[in-house]
Amino acid sequence: MRRLVIFALLPATVLLQGCIAKTAYNVATAPVRVAARGVDLATTSQSEADEKRGRELRKREERLGKLERDYERQLDECEDGSRRACDQARNTYAEMQQIIPTIPVEPEG
Repeated sequence: MRRLVIFALLPATVLLQGCIAKTAYNVATAPVRVAARGVDLATTSQSEADEKRGRELRKREERLGKLERDYERQLDECEDGSRRACDQARNTYAEMQQIIPTIPVEPEG
């Protein structure tokens, strides 16, 4: 009976050595992987920064476009005698003047 148990355990120990070695490797390299992940999360690559800047720029351009359309509509209503539209047009123009300096000018090619 004892021989049967030893005979059955012998292949199991050979097969489990790979699992034990892999677990030991994972445990040993875990601090390095965690530190590397933390550094990666804490830093922003140049391409990520460029993408973020591009998104922000597009949002400002979209906002300026909407303000320009609103401003034109408000001016038309103001010319038709709407005092409220004149006030809104002044406020819209002021907001446009704040956004315009934040949008870079594209060089003409």
